[in-house]
Amino acid sequence: MSPASTGASSVMGAVTTASPAASDSRMAPGGPGYRRMSFALFLAGVATFALLYSTQALLPLISGEFGVAASEASWTVAAATGGLALFVLPMSALSERFGRRTVMTASLAVAVSVGLLVPFAPSLGVLVVLRALQGAALAGLPASATAYLAEEVRPRALVTAIGLFVAGNSVGGMSGRVITGWVAQLWGWRVAVGVIGVIAVACAVAFRLLLPAPRHFVTGSLRPRVLARTVRDHLADPLLRRLYAIGALFMTVFGGVYTVIGYRLTEGPFSLPQGIVGSIFLVYLVGTVSASTAGRLVGRLGRRGALYLAGGTTAGGLLLTLAGSLVPVLLGLVLITAGFFAGHAVASSAVSKTATTGRAQASALYQSAYYVGSSAGSTVGATAFHAGGWAGTVAVGLLAVLGVVTITVLGSRAARVAARGRSVTA
Repeated sequence: MSPASTGASSVMGAVTTASPAASDSRMAPGGPGYRRMSFALFLAGVATFALLYSTQALLPLISGEFGVAASEASWTVAAATGGLALFVLPMSALSERFGRRTVMTASLAVAVSVGLLVPFAPSLGVLVVLRALQGAALAGLPASATAYLAEEVRPRALVTAIGLFVAGNSVGGMSGRVITGWVAQLWGWRVAVGVIGVIAVACAVAFRLLLPAPRHFVTGSLRPRVLARTVRDHLADPLLRRLYAIGALFMTVFGGVYTVIGYRLTEGPFSLPQGIVGSIFLVYLVGTVSASTAGRLVGRLGRRGALYLAGGTTAGGLLLTLAGSLVPVLLGLVLITAGFFAGHAVASSAVSKTATTGRAQASALYQSAYYVGSSAGSTVGATAFHAGGWAGTVAVGLLAVLGVVTITVLGSRAARVAARGRSVTA
């Protein structure tokens, strides 16, 4: 959306018109530290999504071992994303006091430690509890990372920098699912999630060694009253509320589709083996591209146009997956993935630009809404699949996309009304 259509012109102007002296010391593409920073956060994104969704491609195998339906097995995904959604705000508050890099490092350390215990879960209940703990630990990553970028990267490069972090998410989600698919076909799902844990350990170590020390971080307060006031101010901002809802709705689509797709492809008429089903997640590469190019997309179409394009692409992909042959289903997954990651990168970067104070809390609220959407998509999508087959899951996704479009339209109308009011009083 353009500033005029979002109502964010005054905030964005305040950010982008900062004096050169104030922004010269921040990192920018081609400048010192930018590559190290980008690669470090890329690896953090890889580890986060690989761990967070490590069981998603394995749900049919988990259902088989524990003798449960898709709606029950899906809790191994929903518990992780729900734990993240619940703890992301408290963890963001800790990052205001102890620093972004410290909190991100500690979060990864705990998450990978729990990840090494997951393969030994003796029951579905224990597995769900471990996954919830893992999600809670990972809560320190997303909001702290976007706040770190907002503080350490020049404003004009922020969308691109966040897009690269989101691209790491897509690579982590893709590689985790592909690796687990093939490993599980040979040695079972427990070995598969163990391999992901080891990979995440390597990513966590490299992240800590590469990430530059913050230079623009200012210690904040841990007082509950201050935190509550900051959260209240963010929730009172109509633009931020719209962005939070958009992130949640996009993730509802994505969580539902990728939680259920393994069941659909292992059943007739496709009847694909687990390794091939895991390889389907190679379409995440499309998300890597669409997220990393989100800045250019906003530059050409504006934020509103970019969100419309992302929503339309996602809806078109959902409809294609209703086909009874594999090729259109795969093409539909490509479009869903491209649309989702583009929409997520646009919305999350808009949050970071809009919030001029309490950025970690603003990002945390977005991440909380985002992962609530993931949990809702996983459980509702699986329930709809159980009740009405794949068409039920697609219906849930289309309703969520309709919500994205509706919120964007209403936001544009509100911005036009506000602009007319300013012109009258000028």
